[in-house]
Amino acid sequence: MSEELKAELLDVALEAARRAGALLRDGRPADLAVAATKSSPIDVVTEMDIAAEKLITDILAERRPADGLLGEEGADSPGTSGVRWVIDPLDGTVNYLYGLPGWGVSIAAEFGGETVVGVVAAPMRGETYHAVLGGGAWSGPARLACRAAAPLDQALVATGFAYVQTRRAHQAEVAARIIPLVRDVRRAGSAALDLCDVAAGRLDGYWERGLNPWDLAAGDLIAREAGALTGGRPGRPASGELVLAASPAVFASLQPLLEEAGAWHD
Repeated sequence: MSEELKAELLDVALEAARRAGALLRDGRPADLAVAATKSSPIDVVTEMDIAAEKLITDILAERRPADGLLGEEGADSPGTSGVRWVIDPLDGTVNYLYGLPGWGVSIAAEFGGETVVGVVAAPMRGETYHAVLGGGAWSGPARLACRAAAPLDQALVATGFAYVQTRRAHQAEVAARIIPLVRDVRRAGSAALDLCDVAAGRLDGYWERGLNPWDLAAGDLIAREAGALTGGRPGRPASGELVLAASPAVFASLQPLLEEAGAWHD
């Protein structure tokens, strides 16, 4: 892939994320309500999720009509260009529903099955994170870098919980095994922002089971380009089975503990 094409994809992703973020920030109705549910009655979709995905897909259709699409709210087309966009128009929907600031817009571009561009806009933080494969990770003009090496007992890590009750129960058991071994555990409610916080050095690590491609595609690239390691079970890539992103030293310590705790199964 040429540098010119990477730059074009980044420009498109930044524009789409900026406009969708502004729509979500400025257009949130005071009486926002649940429009639909997904995996369980507490796994919700709002009208603004749907509106933001439509805005993004309209931009992509105008600027990159031959590209494929995979979006959380239903966009799915193969395209003919070899580029596929993986979109989460509102990551952290429950936070957004409750008026909490921990939500973002996640847009990634893949080429040949590999993520080459990732953008995560966090409008309530006033920050947009981005990365191009091989080009580092950035927040505006500032280059991001994961935290320096720290022993596990001094690591601040984050996790997330599914909206399916049986899975949540096991995830709580895993977290209970990890909490005594680390500085503390955070649960913020947005996988995309957790991955960017690893990239920005605000967290030493993050793990979660049950993510979808749109939850992690952009944030995974941003974390890796900031020097973090990402993966799943030992020897496997990050996937719905398990996602782990951390500074190298914390990754090396935390991955076998998650394996032993069974973080990769329900």
